[in-house]
Amino acid sequence: MTTTVERRPQRGSLWPVLGVVALALSLVASVFVGAADITVWEALTGGLTEAHRVYLVEARLPRTAAAALAGASLAIAGLLMQLLTRNRFVEPSTAGTVESAGLGLVMVAIIAPGAPIVLKMLVALVFALAGTALFLACIRRVPVSDSFVVPLVGIMLGSVIGAVAAFVALSRDLLQMLNSWMLADFSAVLAGRYELLWLVAVLGGLAYIAADRFTVAGLGEDVSTGLGLDHRTVVAAGMSIAAAVAAVVVVTVGALPLLGLVVPNVVSRLVGDDARRGLPFVALLGAVTVLISDMVGRALPGFFAGGAPGAGEVPVGTIVGILGGAVFLVMMLRGVRNA
Repeated sequence: MTTTVERRPQRGSLWPVLGVVALALSLVASVFVGAADITVWEALTGGLTEAHRVYLVEARLPRTAAAALAGASLAIAGLLMQLLTRNRFVEPSTAGTVESAGLGLVMVAIIAPGAPIVLKMLVALVFALAGTALFLACIRRVPVSDSFVVPLVGIMLGSVIGAVAAFVALSRDLLQMLNSWMLADFSAVLAGRYELLWLVAVLGGLAYIAADRFTVAGLGEDVSTGLGLDHRTVVAAGMSIAAAVAAVVVVTVGALPLLGLVVPNVVSRLVGDDARRGLPFVALLGAVTVLISDMVGRALPGFFAGGAPGAGEVPVGTIVGILGGAVFLVMMLRGVRNA
């Protein structure tokens, strides 16, 4: 199955309104779910104690912002990769991008263990770009670039890179650290430890500015070149944005597997494949998905423990991975049935 850019008839203004309302409700719920005995009413009426204010400002608000930024940006990265590779199964975790960023983090942890987080992010970005470029080079040499071969190439490439990273990490006793990067967990997000994520908001803005070029590039090299577009430059720019987003998110909070696969496919069914029209919806749904998954991860242990305090939480990467894996499997099966 090859992706074709299509613009579906507009179905009124209901979806934008629903998206904004869902995001607002998710943001408020994320701030107060699990926040001890803090209530919305106390926050609105000034009834918070000093301890409550410190908790909200230092822990809960940064966590909510981190979840929204990571979800929105990775969903946008997935949309760009699917559009530019013309394949609905491609996203940072099925193209070797995330595993390459992880390998970069392992290398910088070995060479410069005391490096600042900005340097770690830059090294992860370089490795993510290299891994993405390697993926593009591989799929250009695949004889049959259909919807199944392309993601399988990416998954195999990611597995090889991930295995190398795991081997190097194991030999230097860094395996636990590598695992923490490969599965997002917002429980350690505090003020002063997540602000790099605001960079992905800038990258998302750049993607929106160039959305029309990405849409044309998604028509294929021959068509886009015929329309006067520098196809290779636009593809390189879009994949660089996607790789940069993946690197920043992995360094800051860890990977959210398959999020970039699920969200763009859902949005594509609603509004078509026009990048400029789809990007805001993808960002909204990505943010809402991660915010809700994070709340589910916080609530599950307490639910099974009968509401006992201190039951811990399930990493949000696990919840998103389960959801993404189920959707990926359904899409593959439907693809086989329709082939």
